[in-house]
Amino acid sequence: MISRRSLLAVLAAGSTALALTACSDPEGAGTGGSDGGGASGGGSFPVEIATAFGPVTVESAPARVVALGWGDAETALALGVQPVGASDWIGFGGEGVGPWAEGLYDEPPTIIETLEPSYEAIAALQPDLILDVKSSGEQERYDRLSQIAPTIGVPEGGENYLTTPDQQLEMIARALGASEGAAALQREIDGLFTQAASAHGAWEGKSVAAATRTSEGWGAYVDGTERVEFLERLGFTQSPQIAELEESASGFSVDISAEQLDLLDADLIVAFPIFLETSEITEDPQWRQIPAVADGRAVVIDGDLASAYSLGSVLSTKYAVEKLVPLIEGALGA
Repeated sequence: MISRRSLLAVLAAGSTALALTACSDPEGAGTGGSDGGGASGGGSFPVEIATAFGPVTVESAPARVVALGWGDAETALALGVQPVGASDWIGFGGEGVGPWAEGLYDEPPTIIETLEPSYEAIAALQPDLILDVKSSGEQERYDRLSQIAPTIGVPEGGENYLTTPDQQLEMIARALGASEGAAALQREIDGLFTQAASAHGAWEGKSVAAATRTSEGWGAYVDGTERVEFLERLGFTQSPQIAELEESASGFSVDISAEQLDLLDADLIVAFPIFLETSEITEDPQWRQIPAVADGRAVVIDGDLASAYSLGSVLSTKYAVEKLVPLIEGALGA
């Protein structure tokens, strides 16, 4: 079992679980012998997809898909394909998806461990395609998965957990023959951000800090990571104070000491706890002394919204925009 410290390290890298689920029995729910459903979009096969491990050819429309990467399963579901196996990075339980994706499975998938997957359990599902698009990008992991079935790993030139939502959607859609459906989903997401930004012109150019607190301490996400990009698409810009620290970033975030929490000060702060009670942020005396917090210009999220904001899938992003924008309105008075 992965240690708590190892899991927190991946979380600090910007794209990781709020909890870790153990691998299910391969004889359990989701194997069922049934196909995983087909994508809509009329893609043609074979198709070749560039990855960090070289080109991967998908010869025909996959029928049994195992989705292991961060958000890969929800991306497949959004495109009309039901994975027979999936990893539950956020620790939702059940089918391994958030409330925004409930009801999309006809049969629940077999849940596969995240950081240390059981290759035997994956092989028992007899997949004809494995999605590991947003993952650690480790050669050993890819080699073992590709021995089971064609595996779509991180994108060419990509790094661990840095696959962007656009890349994830495009690569998975091509592998599933659902590029038309992906284009429609991308337009919908782009439209939501454009509409929200247009309706809040006063947000344009305001500084923002995307912060978190774990048992290891405080941190802020750096430019180029999904949580910052999410807020930038609403019109905000990365906090200059955080930007100055980015050269010292470890992974995709910078550590902020409790004595220097004023470094988080910005026109807006969006923060969430990881493996902690929300009160560990909201009731912290030093947090409350940050000027933005004292002025009411901070939003602390938790529960489903924090999960949606963190997961960054097509489906969760729609949920996060719809739920987070009103909270920002309340904090900034516009």
